[in-house]
Amino acid sequence: MAEARSAVATPRVQEKDLGTTDSLVDFLKFYRQMIVRNYFRFRNSIRNGVWPTSTNNLGVACAFSVYLLEYEPASAQAITAYLKRAVQGLPLPSKTPRWLANLIGSMGISFIFFITLMKVRQYLLRILLAYRGWMYENVREVSLKTKLWSLTVKFVSGYQPSLYSCQRSLPRMPVPPLEETLGKLLDSLKPLCSEEEFKEYTKQANEFESTVGPRLQRLLYLKSWWAPNYVSDWWEKYVYLMSRCSLLINSNYYALDNYRWTPTNRQVSRAANVVYSILNIKRKIDREELPPLLLRNTIPICMAQYERLFSTVRVPGEEIDELLHFESCESRNIVVWRKGLFYQLSIYDDKNQILSVSVLERLFQDILDDADKHKECVSESERSVAALTGLPRPEWARIQKEFFTSGINKDNMDVINKAVFMVIMLDKSPENISDKGKILLHADGRTLWCDKSLNISFFPDGQCGLNVEHSMADAPAMGHVWEYAMTMEVIEKRYLDNGQVMPPPKSFKQSNFTSHRRIIWDITDALEKEINRAVLFNQKNNDDLDLEIRNHDKYGKGVIKKARVSPDAFIQIALQLAYYRHSGRFCQTYEASATRLYQSGRTETVRSCTEEAATFVRAMVSGRLPKEELLKLLRLAGNIHQKLYRDAMNGRGIDRHLFALYIVSKGLGYESPFLESIIRRPWTLSTSQQPQQQIQANIPDINLEPFRAMCSPGGGFGPVSDEGYGVSYMLPTEYNIFFHVSSKKSCPTTDSRKFSDILFKSMDDMRLLFDTPQLE
Repeated sequence: MAEARSAVATPRVQEKDLGTTDSLVDFLKFYRQMIVRNYFRFRNSIRNGVWPTSTNNLGVACAFSVYLLEYEPASAQAITAYLKRAVQGLPLPSKTPRWLANLIGSMGISFIFFITLMKVRQYLLRILLAYRGWMYENVREVSLKTKLWSLTVKFVSGYQPSLYSCQRSLPRMPVPPLEETLGKLLDSLKPLCSEEEFKEYTKQANEFESTVGPRLQRLLYLKSWWAPNYVSDWWEKYVYLMSRCSLLINSNYYALDNYRWTPTNRQVSRAANVVYSILNIKRKIDREELPPLLLRNTIPICMAQYERLFSTVRVPGEEIDELLHFESCESRNIVVWRKGLFYQLSIYDDKNQILSVSVLERLFQDILDDADKHKECVSESERSVAALTGLPRPEWARIQKEFFTSGINKDNMDVINKAVFMVIMLDKSPENISDKGKILLHADGRTLWCDKSLNISFFPDGQCGLNVEHSMADAPAMGHVWEYAMTMEVIEKRYLDNGQVMPPPKSFKQSNFTSHRRIIWDITDALEKEINRAVLFNQKNNDDLDLEIRNHDKYGKGVIKKARVSPDAFIQIALQLAYYRHSGRFCQTYEASATRLYQSGRTETVRSCTEEAATFVRAMVSGRLPKEELLKLLRLAGNIHQKLYRDAMNGRGIDRHLFALYIVSKGLGYESPFLESIIRRPWTLSTSQQPQQQIQANIPDINLEPFRAMCSPGGGFGPVSDEGYGVSYMLPTEYNIFFHVSSKKSCPTTDSRKFSDILFKSMDDMRLLFDTPQLE
């Protein structure tokens, strides 16, 4: 079998590969592109390095210095005298012309001035951006101090930055005081523990604070002084890359396209347009032309995660995985899956331009036709190779080392690893939105290539969605890319009336490009057994997932805001009420928050089950207090939650600090029962609010009636705990909220549909607390 398959794949020798003139032209063209690419990369690195100062300042300073030295204006005698002394001190030959000496001196002086100005502005901006008072103020009641601070930030920032310009000016995330973290931790445990358990935790915390804690804290302080972020590298390594469980359901997440609107019912046409849009924004990222995100149009956030969104793969290891990212010169194709067959498809022509939408549409159709023609010629095991990526990481690492490190299989792995992303062309449409979410999250267990940073799935009726590997970036970064692709289909006419893509202008001519190539695997009997075992493993886990996606359309954040409660806090408290009604107890709750206001910031945990939220829930369940008192308790709980969320964004959370302390203790060989017990407490309720409207310019108002059906329901993930729920929610408009609730069918105490029913009933009950004419 190996010889036969090699024979099919090997004879792909073309004339230009044998040293002909075309080969020399391609060689020169490749190096020309490489030189141009390196030039722009060098230019961008210089521009990013000197921001917020511009290299134009250097030329202006030099010209001004020459003017002062040559013309010696009376109004600037003091400055001119200083410049003259500096020029006279230069070790130049005695016969050097005056104009040349002035020019050389001006260049040196202006360069020193430029470097000084650059460093001063960078450090001043870093100091300014460390101020967080603005976040704790009401947007409508901004203090004079914050207004002056905002104007100063804009003045120091200067011109519009490129994608990564702000990185050097972002502050480093501070290490919270140990005493503060332990105090907040104990507060979060009060509603979760019995009196005896809480006393034991308090005792352990006091002992930790008085013994090993301060030493671990000092080491974190040291790391925070030299590392861009004291916790993010450890978080990526130990939480993601060292996790040994399957990526399907446990790590990767999914995202949907539109709710009740699909711009075309043609699969290949939708695929061509979406792929083209994503390649477009990828090129903007590569060229650093994508503007960085600014909070309140002033405060920059870290954009470092965008660098690895594409052309990235997570390579399995026996003990730890490795993230590989390939540069644009190495990654010039996508891989298309159709009915178990893989195709390598180049996405650039010979002038390094992205293939047009019409060309992509035709190539996708060719792939579908070819796959339909050859599907019976390929064994079931060869069509299920992708199932291996869903195995636990040590098993997949062993199989990859044994079967994919030589020959044709290694070549195929290199093609997939270097691909910009995967495109999945499915042959069955989902029955409903929940079924669509399950397909995007895990498919049939042998379709998604889980290691790739991005899988884009397209259904026969034109619907689509994403499956994203989590370690390389967090959801908001990929969500920004996805929002761009979806928005382009709304604001631009991209399809003809028959559903096909808009043809290019008559003047447009696509340069030469290579067509697709089918990838053929070498499947031995031993590898076939491994593949079949992987399929069964994945399907068993898939069948165990209980996913419910619903649209709460009775009201949205518009009504919630009228009650003077944060919409996010309102939903988190509703989740606490629903879980308490569902199980009769409170549970440790995880809400993800971003820390991208700092260099290399990723996420922090907001512990949503607070004492104030628990008090409100008990009062609601008892039904003894009047509406006015319940509303006061709700607003108090909402304010506390909002403060915790802001603290988390500002580097004053609990869990990343405790995690870093735990890593340091393990590295030093310390055994801390306190840290062990805290780290191992299960997150029974794991929640996340999804970002929306990260694209601000030239987009229609999603709250307008014609555009509401075009909004995205967001995405979701599997449950973190086998005995708990994973809840993702999005508030796309003022009028509705989408919920994604996941759990395990094998757990007798969880039921996603039942929990969703209780959640919606809880939200309706909370709405009645402020159901007055004044709030309508």
